[in-house]
Amino acid sequence: MFYGPLHGFGCVVLLGCVVLVFYPFWRIVEKAGYPGVMSLLFFVPVVNFVFLWVAALNEWPIEQQLRELRARAGAPPPG
Repeated sequence: MFYGPLHGFGCVVLLGCVVLVFYPFWRIVEKAGYPGVMSLLFFVPVVNFVFLWVAALNEWPIEQQLRELRARAGAPPPG
């Protein structure tokens, strides 16, 4: 195989694309209340769909914490 001067540049571009995809996943997972490291699951082919469904159908940790704080403050539940 031929490894020309652009081969290294291609690796840098690929790494940049991975970071551009990975960073938003990390932030979304953290804002939902899960550890940011769980965003690595998005790179595992089948597990990413399972995590997506689990996150969509279950109560997020941040929602549970908000509900508990509202109950302590005596605020009525929304809705």
